[in-house]
Amino acid sequence: MPRPAPARTKPVKTTRTSTTKFKNTPSDDAASKNKPLVEDIRLLGRILGDVIREQEGTAAFELIERVRQLSVAYRLKADASAGRVLDRLLKNLSADQTVTVIRAFSYFSHLANIAEDRHHVRRRSVHEKAGDLQEGSLALSFERLQRADHRAADIAATLHGAYISPVLTAHPTEVQRKSILDAERAVAELLEQRDELPTEERRADNEALMRARVTQLWQTRMLRTAKLTVADEIENALSYYGTTFLREIPRLYRDVERALPGHAVGNFLRMGHWIGGDRDGNPNVTAATLAHALKRQAEVALRFYLTEVHELGAELSISGTLAPVSPEMLALAAASPDSNPHRLDEPYRRALIGMYSRLAATLQALTGTEALRHAVAPQNPYPGPEAFLADLRTIERSLCSHHAQALVGPRLAPLMRAVQVFGFHLATLDLRQSSDKHEAVVAELLRVARIEPDYSALGETERRTCLLALLNDARPLRVHGTAYSPLTQDELAIFETAREALTRYGAQTLRHCIISHTEEVSDLLEVLLLQKEAGLLTGTLDQPGAKAALITVPLFETIGDLRRSEPIMREFYALPGVHALVLASGAEQDVMLGYSDSNKDGGSFTSHWELFRAETALAALFAELNAAHAGSRPITLRLFHGRGGTVGRGGGPSYQAILAQPPGTVNGQIRLTEQGEVIASKYANPEIGRRNLETLVAATLEATMLHPTKPAPKAFLDAAAEISEASFQAYRQLVYGTPGFTDYFFAATPIREIAELNIGSRPASRKATRAIEDLRAIPWSFSWGQCRMALPGWCGFGSAIEAFLAQGDRAERAALLQRMHKQWPFFRTLLSNLDMVLAKSDLRIAARYVELVEDKKVAKRIFGLLKAEWQRASEALTLITGQQQPLQGNPALARSIAHRFPYLDPLNHLQVELMRRYRTRREGQEGVERLQRGIHLSINGIAAGLRNTG
Repeated sequence: MPRPAPARTKPVKTTRTSTTKFKNTPSDDAASKNKPLVEDIRLLGRILGDVIREQEGTAAFELIERVRQLSVAYRLKADASAGRVLDRLLKNLSADQTVTVIRAFSYFSHLANIAEDRHHVRRRSVHEKAGDLQEGSLALSFERLQRADHRAADIAATLHGAYISPVLTAHPTEVQRKSILDAERAVAELLEQRDELPTEERRADNEALMRARVTQLWQTRMLRTAKLTVADEIENALSYYGTTFLREIPRLYRDVERALPGHAVGNFLRMGHWIGGDRDGNPNVTAATLAHALKRQAEVALRFYLTEVHELGAELSISGTLAPVSPEMLALAAASPDSNPHRLDEPYRRALIGMYSRLAATLQALTGTEALRHAVAPQNPYPGPEAFLADLRTIERSLCSHHAQALVGPRLAPLMRAVQVFGFHLATLDLRQSSDKHEAVVAELLRVARIEPDYSALGETERRTCLLALLNDARPLRVHGTAYSPLTQDELAIFETAREALTRYGAQTLRHCIISHTEEVSDLLEVLLLQKEAGLLTGTLDQPGAKAALITVPLFETIGDLRRSEPIMREFYALPGVHALVLASGAEQDVMLGYSDSNKDGGSFTSHWELFRAETALAALFAELNAAHAGSRPITLRLFHGRGGTVGRGGGPSYQAILAQPPGTVNGQIRLTEQGEVIASKYANPEIGRRNLETLVAATLEATMLHPTKPAPKAFLDAAAEISEASFQAYRQLVYGTPGFTDYFFAATPIREIAELNIGSRPASRKATRAIEDLRAIPWSFSWGQCRMALPGWCGFGSAIEAFLAQGDRAERAALLQRMHKQWPFFRTLLSNLDMVLAKSDLRIAARYVELVEDKKVAKRIFGLLKAEWQRASEALTLITGQQQPLQGNPALARSIAHRFPYLDPLNHLQVELMRRYRTRREGQEGVERLQRGIHLSINGIAAGLRNTG
């Protein structure tokens, strides 16, 4: 089988003075550093090879090994003859042989990911022991803040008002089954243990367990036989809580407070979800799935607390005859129904048994499920997490007052922080729906109520007038006894379920109602009206005290929407009663910005530039609004970044992305989506997960407290605007203006096959058409990534730079671009991501997919255009950065590509061959199902190998 040749951050107190060391110093020996990684990959490859030989036979193993050798020679040695031999070999494989080879290389990609994650943790540990501070760590951020004369109190105050939230979303390119994820987590744990095993016998035992798990993987179906349901997506997301979030987030808080001695911090980091509440384009999300998602979230939180309280009871075996106990602690023990005589002198255990019974009753009341164990019967459920936390604090105070502080840190303190962060709701679930659906519901309500016969035919001014009048009228709109359409019934049921959930699970259960395709102020007013209809908005806008339970959040997605974002919000807040309503409702305004659709609409550079401009304009608007209402509480603007996995959808390193935000737009407030394979990549491993969470906090602190307050020089802004316009024109001309481009896309990428794969509950397209405009941005990017073209990440940039240089003195303009790269985080991050996407693309592989286009003249013409544009982007990058080789500034990714891509290439070659066979077969013809299975397996393997694909 294939054989190829960050741990916890130590917090730094703000009183520390030291000379910062950075990683990748000249003394680092790259070969020595990477040796453990190479050994791990070889070990996992050898185990996988042994399993394949055992399960499939020697001939299958030797075939896979031959494919591996030819692929390595073709990529690393540029051996053209090896490429031709590989091509012939793959084309002559039988269907069964093809599936076996695809499974082998797919699993190797998965195992290589595990080895890389382990190596990241290992290298981080080495740096920490050496006193090195790594970019993106809290330790380095605190030191930078200290050097900038920020005191511990300043940092604590910033965190007290901060809101940092990664939001887990489901989407139609998630290809991992939970069964596979669970087995791979087991392999990761075993690989981690190997570094500490003292003897060869123990290492042999470890390898035997690893072999068992790899055997399990080989005999486990990689693909789903049925389409993923929303319930499945919910369970996939919740699986990361037991692995990572419930334990690692409290540890991160502990590290922060250790670095800020004497200063408590608020709940600045919390989790968000879309799964179960995101209805945009997904008819499978209903009020029932919303209720199910919230119930399952509560169950995960409460079961975690039950386990921790049980374990805490085992640990706090303190006898009241040996150690004093506070009076309130005695009262808590006395309130417990536990009457076991063996525990009469153990007040902490008695109290915790009583608390367990209350949690068990809470679990039963909120979720209808039973706790796993009962020392006493469930009784007297907690009214909310605050009451549970109060009992835990009683235990803490008693321990601390009687010389038992040492017993607080290991379990009680993390549990208290978990309750503060996760409550009984676990994560804040967002509602999302398209503006046209809200409009249709409002139109029907008004028509049936005989208020407005054709609301949809009204102009924007008339709509606003109508909606404001209704928001100033306390009466409901619904007419009892009327049979409303399914859409109206379903949408109203969502809002009513939301109202019930807020009462049941707490105010943080649901906070945001997101409006996709926000194009006018009336889109926001419609949601306020629907909230009013469901009892989520109380009072009327023309009277003081009106309050909305949910924040009405516009989502600006396309280039045109982004350009209209500031005027829309300005006009919204100019309406009578709106400013007062937002103040009374918490003084928070989220605005979501869409990276995916804006990219598909106008290309990567224009998307990022318009996002930059929109953010700047929105920040200025809210500064103006708050200045105009200086006597009242300021409204907090929180930008919600709808980023995906690929660079074409806003992906790339989160730390650099946050620091590249315009000055004054973060202010301790940020939400961002985490999607698909990126969730597994970031959070499946607990140490990697905490590192990624830490990076979000570190970047937010630095962007808030260290970010320059002055805008970029006018010359930089003017240049970016000029480049953006040229990039937009080049992108639009190529993607939307080139005859035959749509047919080329559907033929030269696996978009058709992706649409058939059981990888998400949401359809791949919003409408039943082949128009790129109607295609969801996620499968658009995913398809280009699969064929290794990665067009959304670079298209338009090269032509734009050529046009920019041609509009004046070439040398002067080139020098300006180089200064922008060195001095402007926005431009530098954009080029860093461009570097990454160009390095991950491969025109030789992409050329193989071109063979699938039936019209050879069209294929040659369009691929020629794409190839030329890719080359222009590559040359522009070299000109601006001066880097002659890809990824000179990212050795970790360069190492990853060198290790994994020779084993990724065969999957692409086989995918092309299977797509060719599949597209010539008819439905029901013998072998069609096997071809589909092979293609879908290859999609899984390529996604795993590329990692940020969705």
